[in-house]
Amino acid sequence: MAARGTAKSARRWFVSGHVQGVGFRWFVEKHANEIGLNGWVRNEDDGRVQVYAVGVAEQLNRLAALLHQGPRMASVRGVEEQEATVQDFRSFQSS
Repeated sequence: MAARGTAKSARRWFVSGHVQGVGFRWFVEKHANEIGLNGWVRNEDDGRVQVYAVGVAEQLNRLAALLHQGPRMASVRGVEEQEATVQDFRSFQSS
């Protein structure tokens, strides 16, 4: 059994606002890699950005806080968070 706080889990976020065309995916990819998360970030057809990340709770919480902030040119209006099934990714990438 994993030590408390070291079990991997996954979350999915849908970020709304002015979040496409402002470097949001690059911002997420950069910070997720610095934090040590695996997963992906992509633009959705409805104007939102979707983020999927796998890591321990502390790492996921750090990314969640950054998603509410976004890069300088973004205007985040909402962040919907969901628990997700853990999938095996070896890195974090923008798609």
